[in-house]
Amino acid sequence: MKMVVAIIRPDRFEAVQAALVEKEIHLMTVSDVRGCGSQKGFTEQFRGRQGTIRLLPKVKLEIAVNDEYADIAVKTILKAACSEPPRVGDGKVFVLSLEECYRVRTGEQGILAIGP
Repeated sequence: MKMVVAIIRPDRFEAVQAALVEKEIHLMTVSDVRGCGSQKGFTEQFRGRQGTIRLLPKVKLEIAVNDEYADIAVKTILKAACSEPPRVGDGKVFVLSLEECYRVRTGEQGILAIGP
C-alpha cells in the first residue's frame, strides 16, 4: 500500500480530480494549505504599502492506494496538475509506504480497508 501526497495549484484541482476519477481513483482527502518553495512568493501593493506574500495557497491531496494504483495515480496527477506551459510552483508529488490501514466502521485492514 502507498500514500500519494500531492501539493498542487488550487486552480488545477478540478482537472486533477476529474483525471483521477477517470482512472477509477475516487477516495482522497483534500486540504487547503499554504506553503513556500521555488516560487518564493510575490510582492503586492496594498493601501500604498508594499508587502511580500511568502506563503502561497495550495491544495494538498492525500490518496491511499493499493500498490498497483500508485504509479497510475502519480502519472495522472503529474499530467493533470501541470500548467500549460509548465511553470514554477506547479507542485510536488510524494509517494510514501503505507504500513497499515484500518477501516473504522468494519475493522477491515490492509488492502480491504482502502477499497470502496
